[in-house]
Amino acid sequence: MSDLSQEEWAEQLENDNNAFILDVRTTEEVEEGYIPGATNIDIYLGQGFLDEIEKLDKTKNYYVYCRSGNRSGQACAILNSIGIDNAYNLEGGFINWEGEVAE
Repeated sequence: MSDLSQEEWAEQLENDNNAFILDVRTTEEVEEGYIPGATNIDIYLGQGFLDEIEKLDKTKNYYVYCRSGNRSGQACAILNSIGIDNAYNLEGGFINWEGEVAE
């Protein structure tokens, strides 16, 4: 797992043809806006979260974020534990995101 600054995360994502953006926030948080192209799987779903991430393509590079960077760090560790080697945590999370936002 790698913690990337907002700038590093955005730059790496932009140049990655094998990227998958994973939003691990709650549905309520997502309704306030999200990073375009993100797929939402709420980490608070517990076993449901594990079931969903097991279905993910392990060859992709995962760019993971939550509200503050805490839950996404946990999610990256979980992704690593199921065999996904490339998981990048957005330091500071969505509250510090200065890139494009979709509603």
